Amino acid sequence: MARLIQKASIIKAAGNKPKIIEEFIGRVNSQTADISIARMQSPSGWQEPGQTPEFDEYTLVLKGVLRVKTKKDLIDVKVGQAIIVSKGEWVQYSTPNADGAEYIAVCSSAFSPMTVHRDEN
Repeated sequence: MARLIQKASIIKAAGNKPKIIEEFIGRVNSQTADISIARMQSPSGWQEPGQTPEFDEYTLVLKGVLRVKTKKDLIDVKVGQAIIVSKGEWVQYSTPNADGAEYIAVCSSAFSPMTVHRDEN
């Protein structure tokens, strides 16, 4: 059965600056455990703690640049580009450029604070 998602839920974001997370599909907004789909808007200079999630994350950049740091690489994902980070891989996301970034994040299984495993500060 088709189900229209009328609006997103705003999710509290981790990081050094406020970031807007609009979850359209996921554990909070649609009670969907298999996948989450969210639009992210992060300001210039935003950085979140490193993490080793139990889910695969697929990210498509719509505006700005999203910096993705892994144990082996530092990758700037630009407008129209996408990146896949596999579950169990350490990763840290940030938006270093002046205009911040807007991007779509898809997590399979759905994002959960219990399965993201953020680094201790």
